[in-house]
Amino acid sequence: MASPETGRGATGRQDGFDRVAERLTRRLAGRSSRRSALARLGAWAAAIPAFPLLPVWRGEARAAAPVTPAPSPFAAKAQVKDDTKCDYWRYCAIDGNLCTTCGGGVHSCPPGTRPSPTSWIGTCFNPQDRRSYLIAYRDCCGQDSCNEENCLGTDGDLPTYRPQANNDIIWCFGTGSLLYNCSTAVIVGTAE
Repeated sequence: MASPETGRGATGRQDGFDRVAERLTRRLAGRSSRRSALARLGAWAAAIPAFPLLPVWRGEARAAAPVTPAPSPFAAKAQVKDDTKCDYWRYCAIDGNLCTTCGGGVHSCPPGTRPSPTSWIGTCFNPQDRRSYLIAYRDCCGQDSCNEENCLGTDGDLPTYRPQANNDIIWCFGTGSLLYNCSTAVIVGTAE
């Protein structure tokens, strides 16, 4: 049989720990009530599952705006500065001479010519504001062709049986002269 003294050495450390734990527990019990301890425990138990519902700052998510890709190959290489070049964004569906190189403007005919009463239409993408616009192309008629800058934009070009969207027709009928000079590109509105 083991003597009480040999068993006491092994449990001496345990007794010391038990005494400290008992003292702390009694001190805590003497300073607080069971109700307050249960209330705190209940509050933590309710708050922990609700933690993922708290708002999180997502500044980088708000800052990122969706980038609209260019809708066509022409729009991907279009520019907005020089309206005397074929890659100007409004000329995506133009077929003919540019009035900007023949003495007129993007939306005005050169002196001595008259705009046709009819036009064909196209939808062009402006890379500067990333929006698409409805463009009315109108031929200027009454003088020989100036042949300065001839462009062939085929975005949205449809077969001849849909003439309102076909750019292969000379649209000078109704002006008194069928002599084609150049073409203008007037913004009609946004295509949304």
